[in-house]
Amino acid sequence: MTSTWARPRNAWLIAAVLGVVASLGFDPVGIPYAMVVSLAGLIWLASELKDARKRTVVIAGLVFGLAYMAPLIWWMNAVSSAAYIGLVILETLFFAPIMLALRAATRLRAWPLWGAAVWVAGEFARSVFPFTGFPWGRLAHTSIDTPFASYARLVAMPGTSAVLFLVAAMLLVLITGSTVRRKAGAALSIAGLVLVGLLLPTGIAGAAGTRQVSLVQGDVPGVFLTWPRGEIFDLHAAETDKLAEAIEAGEVPRPDMVLWPENSTDVDPNFDQGVRARIEGLSARIGAPILVGGLLDGPTVDTSYNAGEVWDANGPGDRYVKLKPVPFGEYVPGRTQSDGETSLYAQYIGGLFKRLARDIPRDMLAGDEPGAMDIANTKIGDTICYDIAYDSVTGRAIDGGAQLLVVQTSNAAFTGTSQPEQQWDISRLRAVETGRWVVVPSTNGISGTVDPDGNVVQRAPMHEPAFLNQEVELGDGKTPALRIGAPLEYLLVTLGLGAWFLSTRRKKG
Repeated sequence: MTSTWARPRNAWLIAAVLGVVASLGFDPVGIPYAMVVSLAGLIWLASELKDARKRTVVIAGLVFGLAYMAPLIWWMNAVSSAAYIGLVILETLFFAPIMLALRAATRLRAWPLWGAAVWVAGEFARSVFPFTGFPWGRLAHTSIDTPFASYARLVAMPGTSAVLFLVAAMLLVLITGSTVRRKAGAALSIAGLVLVGLLLPTGIAGAAGTRQVSLVQGDVPGVFLTWPRGEIFDLHAAETDKLAEAIEAGEVPRPDMVLWPENSTDVDPNFDQGVRARIEGLSARIGAPILVGGLLDGPTVDTSYNAGEVWDANGPGDRYVKLKPVPFGEYVPGRTQSDGETSLYAQYIGGLFKRLARDIPRDMLAGDEPGAMDIANTKIGDTICYDIAYDSVTGRAIDGGAQLLVVQTSNAAFTGTSQPEQQWDISRLRAVETGRWVVVPSTNGISGTVDPDGNVVQRAPMHEPAFLNQEVELGDGKTPALRIGAPLEYLLVTLGLGAWFLSTRRKKG
């Protein structure tokens, strides 16, 4: 007999409610464990749909995905409504196979473990496809400020998502279990996972001395894309002058390095002598190198680099070019062919392409080297904006010797939205995972410093010029997450696919 809840309209309505609840686990609402509760409901719904038609299950997954992603990334409207709608549709599509695989997992013994693998496999797919993927709204991201955040240091982001899925599964058993024994086992499992999280160590991975670091937040001169060229550079230079005055007055310690945010200059100092001279003069006055975030000229007039570049009184040094530029935000995929002509793809999207061509006049080219750079006898791991959401970007920087993580970011386009807070939470969790201090210079916020326990040590006021001065501890060790995170993710992805396969074979048998 078909469950009342398995009737298509009922199932779809429930999926919609569960999707909205999942989104409430993230800023701007940020209800703790909202996504865990939502997943407990989704697992239950998947099991209720065990005999339902595939069409019903697929639509349930799509409805959940739409109700989840639409409010989660509402901030994408700040770029354009077309970009928002396109990204929401794209991310929603992933939840159709996720729901089918989750239903398959609930048919197996040890289904909580199989289900956890399915969920991680879905997050992995969203993180790598299409283009460079979109690793936003992962279950692990909701663990910050909970006892489960410490799991990130042990089993990395994918493993933390798996742990939280197990909590959701045990919550479901606790509520729906048919015997006292099953309910008690579920309660003990949840308590055990919480207790382990409370006991797991966090903190610096291999203490290797300290550095004094200054962050400069110059603010932006108005609504995004409306200010004159070079004005944002003037604001950051002016705030750095204030930092120099404070140092000379003995109000703050002299830093070993000064960190500017992403897009702190839209004029390439390698080719503009006035900008170059001012940066070199500021470095000489402070007596420390400056990490400048800039839009640097590319090999052609139609290309550029979103880069962090180290400057001192003698000129430029190491450079990091953003590894994961944003498709349709920083470049238009397939806009031109190798011969420079407009591609058929660009012709096909017609009016949308014209809008993108106006807002993105130059395609930002991706880098191919990790952000491990030398500055002030220190190896930093530079990331730029939502680079920080990619496990591979921070992992490669640490492998390159990074003792401190830097997140150069410009959230000017997302002023007044939840995007900065969501990215800030990811940065905080990344500090726990890597056992590194994370320092975030932003054009207009959120700028701040985070210790390896994930605690916010300093945070500048939003939407106004400011500078921070902080002593940070360097780390030269590797956390367990950095050693086993990638292999564990591949294992979970394989098991997730295996759950779907085994369930199909079992049903046929």
